[in-house]
Amino acid sequence: MKNFVVAAALACVTAAPAAADTFLANRGVRVLPVDDIIYEVVPGRSGGTWDYWCAAAEYARRVLGANWTDRFYVVRGRDVSVTTGLRSSVQFTLYPERAGVPPKTGWLSLGFRPGDSLSVQQGYGYCVQASTL
Repeated sequence: MKNFVVAAALACVTAAPAAADTFLANRGVRVLPVDDIIYEVVPGRSGGTWDYWCAAAEYARRVLGANWTDRFYVVRGRDVSVTTGLRSSVQFTLYPERAGVPPKTGWLSLGFRPGDSLSVQQGYGYCVQASTL
């Protein structure tokens, strides 16, 4: 039984992202890689729309090296975090085709729907909005 408990604990440790993988964005919002092309924004509280877009843009620019004109896309709307288990997260990518998300055309929708996108510069615009709240 003791070996089973130790094995289960090790499995949990290896499945969770390392603390070094956590990026802290504006207002303490965490961003963690899900895999090599998808990353997840996890606010510390419920998180407003601006928190998600701002943090995703910041991560794309600072960690992934995206240009201001590069677009980032919603992979999965608000749902339980796969990296932390917290109840509210949104997943993004710079590579929609590789992530299996067809890019949408037209207006940005309310909420977060797969394929919704902004340029990194537009996403940073939400950082300014978030900092005034």
